[in-house]
Amino acid sequence: MLTSTFVFLQGIGPATERRWWQEGLLDWRSFLTQPCVAGLSPDRKSWYDRELALAQSEFDAGHLHVFASRLQSRDHWRFYDTCRSSTVYLDIETTGASPHDGEVTVVGLHRNGRTTSLVRGETLTADRLQAELDQCKLLVTFFGAGFDVPYLRATFPRLRLPKPHFDLCFAARRLGLRGGLKHIEQEVGIERDPALRGLDGWDAVQLWSQWHRGDRAALDLLLAYNAADTENLVPLAAFVYKEMMSRFGPSSVGPSSSLTPIHTALPR
Repeated sequence: MLTSTFVFLQGIGPATERRWWQEGLLDWRSFLTQPCVAGLSPDRKSWYDRELALAQSEFDAGHLHVFASRLQSRDHWRFYDTCRSSTVYLDIETTGASPHDGEVTVVGLHRNGRTTSLVRGETLTADRLQAELDQCKLLVTFFGAGFDVPYLRATFPRLRLPKPHFDLCFAARRLGLRGGLKHIEQEVGIERDPALRGLDGWDAVQLWSQWHRGDRAALDLLLAYNAADTENLVPLAAFVYKEMMSRFGPSSVGPSSSLTPIHTALPR
């Protein structure tokens, strides 16, 4: 999808991008091979040719951060397919609604089929977290832009997070999916282990408190809960990306699709 993106060009918005797709200009290469484009002067076409040739070079070199700064955050879903193998799915647990009245207790990271749980006072350090994040090109969260990322930056001021950032919460809203992560999971058919159903962020706070009072089982349950939050982002991201492509990508110029539950049960 990234190489079908034209909205980073100056003067090009979603309407023009969609019209170009309808006219068969489905990616940068197809644009570059056309000697002229309806509505563009020769000078403007040459300018866009130079911009897209440079974009293709940056893309081929893997310099995707260049596009992250040129695209609005609402368009960062477009990186998903390109970055799927170098994506980190992240979810945190805390003791408060903001870093002013709480602390990060657990950071869950899922990458290439493996989940890592970093625990405050044990494995959660700025260096360890940075080492995990440095291996990835795309960050995927659910409402991370409003919670996880600001919380982590307040806790670890020098932390460098991957750019771009595909926030599933806001993408889901564009698809008409409302509510929190657990509600949307149910809407699209993503299942949880029965032992974890019904747990929420407040339970995570209580479990951390119980662990500090010596209850090892409480920490085990907290880590399982966080792992579910983190791992369930994987099928949800695939689902959301597919629907975004259908509605807002090049395929949207054809017949529209409807939301179809994916009914995915993740083994625990």
